[in-house]
This record gives sequence, structure tokens and C-alpha cells, in this order.
Amino acid sequence: MDRTNQDHTGFDEAVTPGQPIGENFNDPDPVELPENAFRELGADENYRPLMHPARQYREVTAYSVTLGIILAVIFSAAAAYLGLKVGQVFEAAIPIAIIAVGVSGALKIKNPLGQNVIIQSIGACSGVIVAGTIFTLPALYILQAKYPEITVSFFQIFLASLLGGILGILFFIPFRKYFVKDMHGKYPFPEATATTQVLASGQSASGNTQANTLVIASLIGGIYDYVLETFGFWAGTLNTQLTSWGEAIAEKTRLILSVNTSAALLGLGYIIGARYSFIICAGSFFVWWVIIPLMGTYGSAEIAAMEPQDIFSGYARMIGIGGIAMAGVIGIIKSWPIIRQAVGLAGREFKGDKNNGKATVRWQTDLSMKTVTFCLGIALIAVFIFFWAGVISTFWQAAVAWIVVTVIAFLFTTVAANAIAIVGNNPVSGMTLMTLIIASAIFVMIGLNGTTGIVASMVIGGVVCTALSMAGGFVTDLKIGYWLGTTPRKQESWKFLGTLVSAATVGGVILVLNDVYGFSGPDALVAPQANAMANVIEPLMMGGETPWTLYLTGIVLALILNWLGVPALAFCLGMFIPLHLNTPLLIGGIVAWFVSTRSKDKAVNNARRDRGTLIASGLIAGGALFGVFAALTRFFGYTYDNGMDNSTLQTLGIGVYAMLIIYLIWDSMRAKTK
Repeated sequence: MDRTNQDHTGFDEAVTPGQPIGENFNDPDPVELPENAFRELGADENYRPLMHPARQYREVTAYSVTLGIILAVIFSAAAAYLGLKVGQVFEAAIPIAIIAVGVSGALKIKNPLGQNVIIQSIGACSGVIVAGTIFTLPALYILQAKYPEITVSFFQIFLASLLGGILGILFFIPFRKYFVKDMHGKYPFPEATATTQVLASGQSASGNTQANTLVIASLIGGIYDYVLETFGFWAGTLNTQLTSWGEAIAEKTRLILSVNTSAALLGLGYIIGARYSFIICAGSFFVWWVIIPLMGTYGSAEIAAMEPQDIFSGYARMIGIGGIAMAGVIGIIKSWPIIRQAVGLAGREFKGDKNNGKATVRWQTDLSMKTVTFCLGIALIAVFIFFWAGVISTFWQAAVAWIVVTVIAFLFTTVAANAIAIVGNNPVSGMTLMTLIIASAIFVMIGLNGTTGIVASMVIGGVVCTALSMAGGFVTDLKIGYWLGTTPRKQESWKFLGTLVSAATVGGVILVLNDVYGFSGPDALVAPQANAMANVIEPLMMGGETPWTLYLTGIVLALILNWLGVPALAFCLGMFIPLHLNTPLLIGGIVAWFVSTRSKDKAVNNARRDRGTLIASGLIAGGALFGVFAALTRFFGYTYDNGMDNSTLQTLGIGVYAMLIIYLIWDSMRAKTK
């Protein structure tokens, strides 16, 4: 029965005690999202979520909390490995949601929707904490190779992640109503939409089928990447420079093409989609096929003698860094009306009984602004103590660092949330780069430089980066809860536990991976964002030559891209992430476009696209998880040399990678409409 046009009295904000709330209280909950879930509402129209706005449901239970913690640990480890290896952190919300639906179905849990949302909300802390941590703090290990006096401890990594995550939660809560309720239907929320559909599917019989699809894809992606990493039976990177003709071209023009054959990256490209993967790759092609050949041909004798990879890391990448920083500034300017509007809303709520004696509907109950303010005060005091006692010994220098973190983290909160709401992509790395440049310039002015300044800047950058990453991820969780009808207050409260668990896990994983792979040397983890941070911070703090001309070029480029309507952040990210890590994103995006456009029936195309999303999520999760197992294999001393030459490995790599692509296309095309 269509329930969207029935009376929805009280679904919105508040009701008088004893007032009936919309539909008959005893009516069964719908099993599918209503028609108006993804569009703007009419003037007299309200949205009715799956769970009745006033009825009480099982949400926070021993089962939901325990499974949420377990998944937070697993996906934190997996995401940390993937992010440090290739520079891309997958969002764990979709695979965690599928697992939650599958487990609740297997255990025959009655009315599991509310509990599944809590599982997803706690577990999804993994990806956001990982992104905030690995984009910054590994830079300390990178610079430690050059400056041995730099020390890094588990507690520095842990506390920077934990406190940053807590700030991100508290800063965003006042913005919840604006993003998830007031802007209903105006933002697409791509990741939240997919996750919501998965959780809603658990209300019907299709949930187990989706879970099975994910498990199979995870096993395929996991075994594929494990064999690749552990035994190297085929090339992990297809590179034209490893062929005779490719080497000749590279020597004359510095022009190369390379593709990473990882299953996880292919899946990541599928989820990003053709449009944004193309823009990211366009930035990469611009650097590798235009800037580097020009520098190698017409640059100084020193540059002309360099390999393409060296030109990239020493010069061309700096243009991308400048562009990313400028993209963050543009984001703040565009988001200023949002900041003003949401702060005004929070201020009105803080003043007392905004509902004139009416009770707030469960579905719209947040942590009170007084509670948020009190907790924020405690968190900010803890941040200051951490800076003063654990990072910077001078009181007033610690105070300056604290002010920088507070102001920037708050301003960028809306930028991060807005980006996630629109494109599902958080520009956290660009905003953090700008934070580092600003903070470093201020620190040098107050006498905080050298290796002490490096540690201070990177730890502070870690706090800010994690706060912004958490704010961006949290808006997804709360939008999911809004669509389904869970209690925001419970999501907000238990998010802190997920943050604690994820921060501890990430800190431990970084230490293990540093021992196994390291962050410098020929076989080191790529950690592209952390390397970019290190490249920015070193000359600023050590009195070296800062490539301001290259940064300025990137700034001008970002302004031009914005003027042309091209997403500057995505393009500039492609400019400083290595080519071989971007090209598989484009391949995955092309596959997504292909499977979703082959039929004249829109419903068939949508079903194929959604099934492909599940499969791609499985490739990502499986590849990352088994990647951790591969790291542990090496950690315990196992190595394997297959003895094959580069030509054979390249040929096998092409064949095996083609088979993986064919599997993704074939299985996606098997989707059936209802």
C-alpha cells in the first residue's frame, strides 16, 4: 500500500504529549523506501521513514555493539593497508551494511533494521579514521629516514586520531538537521543512498542474496590480491617502460603508461564511476603526458637527465599540491552560507525549549546542544593538553597550535560534509595540505621549526585531517539513519566508541606496516598523500627551498578549473597520485558505465549497476583484507621468488587482469529486476 500521501502529523520535529503521530501507531512498517525518499518534498509533504518516527525499536544492543566493534577493527586494518599501499581509502559503509544484513538474517534476528544501522555506524568509523591518520602521520616515518632525531610513538598516532575523530563528531552534530533534513532531496548522497538500499533490503528476502554476492566477490578479490602480493605470479603493475619499444619512447620523450592490476583498485574505480575517475585520470595524464615530457625535453640539463618518475616526484607533483590547497579554499568560500545557516540553527537550539513545551519525536532527537557544548569543551581541553604535554613543550606555542586546529577544523567541517553529500568524495587531503602550509608558516613565525616543528605540524595535521574525515563520513551515517528512521542521539553517542576502537587499531597497523614495508626505499609503501605532506613540510621547517612557483602554478590551475566547471580537487588529486594508481580507477569507471548503459530498460540498467556496486565492494574489501594477510605473511619472514622474467610477468598480468575485468562485467550483467 502506498503510504506517502497519508497524514504525517508529527513526523517532522515535535508533537504535543498525547497527540497521535501520523498513521495508525500499530500499522506495520513498510519494507521499501517511499517514493519521496530521494526527491525534494512539496510544501505540505513530509517524509515517513521505514521505522515509525515515534515507536521504540531495538537499536543499541549487545549484538549490535559487539559486531560493530569487530567490523571496525577488521576494516580499520584493511583500509589502512590499502590506503598506505595505493593512496586510496575505500568507504566501509556499504560492505559493513551488507555484512550486517547477512549476519542478522543468518541469526534470524527479529526486526534487525535499527541494530543494523548501529552496526554500520560504529563499523564505518574505520574508513574515516584511517583516512585522517594515514594521509598525515606516516609522513613522520618518511622524514625520519632523513632526520633520525624525529621520534614517532603509538600514543601520538592514537591520540591524534582519537581526538581528531571526537572533534569531527562534535563539530558536525549542530549541522545534522541542515544536511539530512532541511536539504532533503537537494543532495544526492551517493554512498548513503547505496548503503540505505542495502540496509532496507534486509527487510525483505533479498538480503541474503546480496550478502552472498559480496562474499563471493570478496573471496575472488582477496585471493587474487593475496597471490599477487605474496607469490607475484603476474605483474602487479603493467608498464610500457618495461618493454623495448616503451623504454625507447620513455628515453626520448619521457612518456610512459602504467596500470596497477590490483582487484581492490578496479573495484574502487567502479564505485567512483566514469565521470570522476575520468577527471582524476585527466589530471594524471596532464602531468605524465604533458608536463613531464615538456620538462624532460625543454627543462634544465639536470631535469632532462632524470627518469620520468623522478621528474614527477621532484617537480611535477608540486603543481598538484598547490592545486589541492586552492581547491580547499574554494570549498570553504562556497560553503560559507551553509556554515552561517547551521550555526544559527544550533544557536537557537541552545537557548532552551525551542518546541514550546512539545516533545521531540524520537526520529529527530539529537544529543542536546548543552551536552555537545560541554563535551566539545572537554575535547578541546584534551587537545591542548596533548599538544603541550606530548608534542610541544612551550605553553604559548601549544596555545597557538590549539587555536589553529580549532578554527580550521570547524571551518572545514562543512566543506567535508558538503563534498560527501554531493559526490561521495571527501577533499580531506587538500584541506589538510592547506592546514599544514598555514600552520607551518605560523609556527616558523613563533620560533617553532626544525624537527620539532615537523613533528608538531604533522601531529596537528593528523588531528585536523581526522576531524574533517570524520565529519564527512558522519553525514553519511546520519543521512542513512534519517532515511530509515533510527534515533540520531544513539548514532551520535555510539560513534565515539567506534572512533576509539578504530584509532587504536590504525595506530597498531601503521607500526606493523612500517616494520614490514617501511615508508622509504624501493619496496616501501607508496603512501602518496603522506609523501605529499612530507614534501610540503620539510622545506618550510628545515629552511630549504620551497617550490612556491610550482605551488602558485597549481593554485592558478585550480582557479581556472573551477571557472571552467571542472572539479578542481579531483583533477589535482590525479596530478600528485602516481599514474599507475589512477589508470585502474578509469578502467573500473568505464566498466561501471558499460554495465549500466547496455539495456534500453532503465530498471535493468539500474539493477546491473547496483549489482556491480556490490561486486566492486567485495573486490575492495577482499583485496584490502587479504592485503593485510599478505603483509603479515611477509612480517613473519615468508618470501617467494618465482624466477620469471619481466616480459612473462607482464604478459601474464595482462591476461589475468583481463579475466578479472570480464568477471566484473559478466557478474554485474546477471542482475535481475524485481
